[in-house]
Amino acid sequence: MTETTLHITGLDDMPAAARTVADTMARRGCHIATFDGEMGAGKTTLIRALVEILGADGCDGANSPSFAIANDYGRAADGRNVYHFDLYRLESAEEALDIGFEDYLDSGDICLIEWPDRAEELIPDDESRMRVQLSLLPDRSRELRIATL
Repeated sequence: MTETTLHITGLDDMPAAARTVADTMARRGCHIATFDGEMGAGKTTLIRALVEILGADGCDGANSPSFAIANDYGRAADGRNVYHFDLYRLESAEEALDIGFEDYLDSGDICLIEWPDRAEELIPDDESRMRVQLSLLPDRSRELRIATL
C-alpha cells in the first residue's frame, strides 16, 4: 500500500489537495475514491475542488448529494462520467444496491464516495480504489491521507 499525507492549513489549500488526489488517481489508475472523515472535515469541499479539476462538464460546483444519494456531473476531461455519492443516509448496503451502486462501480467511470462504510462490502478493495481520509485537527487545519494499493 502506498500512502501520501498532506497538511491542509485552510480552505484555500483545498484545490492543491484536490490536485494531488486527481494526480494520484491518474497515476495509480484508480477510478473509485472513497472519502472518510467526520462531519465537517471538508469531504464535500475537497470533492467540489476535485470535480472542477477533473473538468466535469455538468458540474456547476459540486454539492453534497445527501438528499439524492448520488449526483452525476457529466463527463470529465478524459471522457469518463463523474459520479458523487453521499451514502450517509443509507441504513444498509442493500439500499445502495437499489440505486444500482454496483453498476456505477463496475462502469470504469469516476466514482467519488462519501461515507463508504455504509456500503463497504460493495466497494472493491483493489487497485481500482483509492482511500482518502480527511481529519479535522484541533487548530481547524486538516490532515489528508491518500492510500492506494
